[in-house]
Amino acid sequence: MPKGLDVSRETRERLERYADILLRWSQKINLVSPHDLPHLWLRHIADSLQLAALIPSGGVSLVDMGSGGGFPGLVIACATDAHVTLIESDQRKAAFLREAARVAGVQVTVCAQRLEVADVPPAQVVTARALAPLPLLLEWGTRFLRPDGFCLFLKGRNAEEELTAAGADWHMTTTRIPSRTNADGVILELSDIRRVRDLNNE
Repeated sequence: MPKGLDVSRETRERLERYADILLRWSQKINLVSPHDLPHLWLRHIADSLQLAALIPSGGVSLVDMGSGGGFPGLVIACATDAHVTLIESDQRKAAFLREAARVAGVQVTVCAQRLEVADVPPAQVVTARALAPLPLLLEWGTRFLRPDGFCLFLKGRNAEEELTAAGADWHMTTTRIPSRTNADGVILELSDIRRVRDLNNE
């Protein structure tokens, strides 16, 4: 684990166990691009850890969409007391997530279904990373979000264009948080999310 990551000893140990099993499983299934494996801690783990600081304490419920190799949802589970549900339709990746959580020593729920049909209770926080354009994230994410909840989406240089596109169909309160690991990146914190057509019908 590189120096400079401000986490507790317990979190560091969980993340190190998670990283070890991810590297082993990546020899068999594509969890992370082979090109990115040497940069696993910065490009994936540290990037995902940024969201952990934005999760309220007290065991909030969290749904991570398209969890893949565990970013950001399993990293968040290692670093917070949130009750995390990971949605991943790929059965092999879902199997990895279950085993990685066991090895890391964290409790998560893995839902191996497509986002369009996944049946999980609404959560206080919904997260996603490198999954889809913002309009589609909102289409999926609002299915899993409580009315008083918020979304945290890690985005790149096209974030403003995606916000403009989403604005045609969605009204929301947007907070932009600069990424600490990617000069072109931003964390979008979105709350009070409502469809424009619903507002027009009121």
